[in-house]
Amino acid sequence: MAILNIRHFLENRERQVLSPFACLSAETIGRCRPEVDSALRTAFQDDCNRILHSKAFRRLKYKTQVFLSPEGDHYRTRLTHTLEVSQIARTVSRSLALNEDLAEAISLGHDLGHTPFGHAGERVLNELTPGGFHHVRQSCRVVEMLENDGAGLNLTAEVLDGIAKHSKGQGALNQVPDKYLPLTHEGRIVRFADIIAYVNHDLDDALRAGLITEAQIPAHICAVLGRSCGERIDTMVRDLIEVSTCSGGEIIRLSEPVDAALMSLRDWLSAHVYQVETVDAEFGKAARILRELFSHFANDRDFLLACGGRCREEDDYLISVADFIAGMTDRFAINLYHEIFLPRPWRVG
Repeated sequence: MAILNIRHFLENRERQVLSPFACLSAETIGRCRPEVDSALRTAFQDDCNRILHSKAFRRLKYKTQVFLSPEGDHYRTRLTHTLEVSQIARTVSRSLALNEDLAEAISLGHDLGHTPFGHAGERVLNELTPGGFHHVRQSCRVVEMLENDGAGLNLTAEVLDGIAKHSKGQGALNQVPDKYLPLTHEGRIVRFADIIAYVNHDLDDALRAGLITEAQIPAHICAVLGRSCGERIDTMVRDLIEVSTCSGGEIIRLSEPVDAALMSLRDWLSAHVYQVETVDAEFGKAARILRELFSHFANDRDFLLACGGRCREEDDYLISVADFIAGMTDRFAINLYHEIFLPRPWRVG
């Protein structure tokens, strides 16, 4: 096979084997800046590579998922969460004959805008940033204008749309108006894959940390979803595939009992894990670190630039401060705080 025909071969194979509801890479809306097509990869495969090799993606390994800078080797970070979302989204997409590459690209990019210290960091930046701050908007900002020395990754419109609309909100997953949903079925799958992944791994980590016990998990949730992490994931993934298949592939959704049990589990985790005093107290300390860093950089543009920050002429300076802080890992923020605000021991001789 001639190397120049590989992308054409892959695009033709998509036409032959994928569902009528799949988003074909050859029919992408395109990129903001036109480019010469790759000879080896489809457009969505290219997007996967761009995200995977980005600095923002690598930093996810040292960003909090639930537990602040965990010392145990088996606790999830924002990176492992992203990989679990990708695995679930690809499994569902494959089963429904949708575009796995598109689902993977959206999954890999969906949390690039998350701050250090999880949602505690997000709350701080939302208070201090002109116009507010939300990790979804920041994820789009990262891939569109911050990565690649300010040039962005120039991703396809479908991947950008999936990243921008991956957030679930607070209501039932099945009851979101179409105008708030991603344009593609693959993007809609990532919305489900995200919450399926995080409720299960957050519960698993909370059990490992001794915050809760198996006996405390409400019986009505276990009756529907199962008792082990594997059982719960299997139940929800199977249900998503089966219910979506029964709709003829036109609608991506869970059954009502599974959707309700999933929402109950999310709400239970909020009360018994995310907001418990032993966890929240440490995030209070983390919030103070980010507030003081923000204040320091807000009054010292030269130091921001010296530390690796970037100022965009078209943005309010405080938005540039928020960009820099949002991109920090937990350990970078803590180390920088020590360097700026804590005295160093005097060394003699």
